[in-house]
Amino acid sequence: MHDERPFAWRRRMQRSGMFRVAGQLAVPAALGLVIGVVLAFQSGTSNSGLTQIPLGTYVTPTASDAAAALAPTAQAASMKSNTTCDIIVPANPLSAQGLATPYQLTGPNGTTPAQSGCEMSNGAKLGAFVQATILDPATGALSVFEPLVITQGTTPDTPGMKLNPPVIAADAVVTIGFGFNGTDLVQVGATPTTLADAHCVSGQAGSAFGQTSFCNGANFFNAVRQAERKGLLRVPSPGTSSAIAASGGDLGTGRSCPVISNFEVADLDPGESVTTTYLLNPLTGQTAQDNATYLGYVAGATLLHGNSANAVLDQYVDPILGCTPFEAPDLSRANVPTFSEALDEIAAGAHPPKTAALVPENDKVVMDGGESDPAKTDRYRAELGQAPVSAATDESSSPAMYCQNLVDIQTPFLAANQKLLATGQSPVTAAADDLLTFLANDLSASFTSLGCQQFHLTNPVTLKRNSAGVAIAAAFDTAVQTAL
Repeated sequence: MHDERPFAWRRRMQRSGMFRVAGQLAVPAALGLVIGVVLAFQSGTSNSGLTQIPLGTYVTPTASDAAAALAPTAQAASMKSNTTCDIIVPANPLSAQGLATPYQLTGPNGTTPAQSGCEMSNGAKLGAFVQATILDPATGALSVFEPLVITQGTTPDTPGMKLNPPVIAADAVVTIGFGFNGTDLVQVGATPTTLADAHCVSGQAGSAFGQTSFCNGANFFNAVRQAERKGLLRVPSPGTSSAIAASGGDLGTGRSCPVISNFEVADLDPGESVTTTYLLNPLTGQTAQDNATYLGYVAGATLLHGNSANAVLDQYVDPILGCTPFEAPDLSRANVPTFSEALDEIAAGAHPPKTAALVPENDKVVMDGGESDPAKTDRYRAELGQAPVSAATDESSSPAMYCQNLVDIQTPFLAANQKLLATGQSPVTAAADDLLTFLANDLSASFTSLGCQQFHLTNPVTLKRNSAGVAIAAAFDTAVQTAL
């Protein structure tokens, strides 16, 4: 499987004006095709959030399902312009039954999925993704579960089956993270008290986070720290790797494997976001959990991806460096070990680098009206278990110091390890042709999006692009810079 992921870098490149590739998802013109039809998708030339996966044994969709999925869009113009969707959070989302209840994607302000384009079949542009990480406070055991998101008015693509609630402790502490391929994902509770009861956080009054939101994150990380203090939870060290070339002098971390808060691999949005994937039935537009059971059912399925800075570290960078991310059993995939946004943050909290990258105040998701907002930043950080804004954290992650550390720590890391990183696959080949140029492209875009030039810093990356705008080479200026 050729796994193309759009990740949060798409948004950063759009902000900086650097990304010029449109998502191409070529839907077949005639959809009354034989069983086993596949969705036309050119992997490697698209920034789409869908990837072709192998055929399974397809069960013919019902006429009503097919008609609903393939009907002409009522308001095509609205679909093209809309970037905001609502997601209906089921009752008791932190419970086993709530985890097994599908979330529903729908249009904002009372519009339907078809009117707004807020359909999982339109996942490349407006797909939503949900991920839960679960702690058993009595034992310190961690696990992951990926609740399903469906388009409102549809059912999961699991005929003859049902989503079974995961087996979790009665007093389990659950955190839920949300990701979105559009601009703003608005949480809507299935009942009037759903969001409050589950401690759901999507920003503050009048100023949303946008693509990312959470439920119960602050409580979850408090419980994690308690389990660590009691000795119930022991987070393994990320370790070291002889494949890593030490860089950055006293600022760098030598040959230590990076965690999500390492400036060597940090970007605009450290800790963003969930690593969930779903299966999409291209004939019906229905979704299913991404596991072996449903993969064998859905023929010509496509794999939906969200924007995920975490997945690029866990799935692309770590393997090239000879490192292994922190993993836990995935209860939605027969306990196969997997990584998650919360697990990455747990590892970073247990084994922080000496200079830690925390969500910076000049990240637009935590700004308010274009101005920094410490309270909003603290609210976001708390849901990831990160320390609040203070004089101590500002030493590494104030707006100026975050920019300076990006330049002075990540640039020499990429330069020193460029031969190794160049052998890695680019997560988005429409943006860069290998892992090195992808990371260089991301560093350059993050520098611009964070406004690092206002601190009298110079972009340390020079990129060479081909005629399609794909980064094909990078040069690095490793001179130490000081933010003013």
